[in-house]
Amino acid sequence: MIFIDSNIPMYLIGRPHANKERTISILERLVRDEERLVTDAECLKEILHRYTAIRRIEAIQTAYDALLGIVDEVFPVDYDSLILAKDLLLVSRHVSVRVTVHAAVMKRMGVERIFSFDSDFDEFSFITREF
Repeated sequence: MIFIDSNIPMYLIGRPHANKERTISILERLVRDEERLVTDAECLKEILHRYTAIRRIEAIQTAYDALLGIVDEVFPVDYDSLILAKDLLLVSRHVSVRVTVHAAVMKRMGVERIFSFDSDFDEFSFITREF
């Protein structure tokens, strides 16, 4: 099982970038290998936030379609996940809240691998990052 971070659909649908071809290549491999792909509701919120902030609201649906088209399940961000995120944040203070929330959801759901270009996930020993 591999968690798909919000930066993956953004690179996938975005303009040319060094990570775009890598994103396509890794996603093709994951799908070919029939990996179970998951994300959380926070990733969907991040898409809303990012494309609103850069005034590209028209890209929201495309990003949602890209993410929801590849994942098998979207995990909720619930109370227990946020309590765990708080605990993780108090230990790893230089990691963003965004990363900590995803890490907490991953830990609670037993997900040990993530596809992300965000190196902050490397802070957590229970997560292996693919990039």
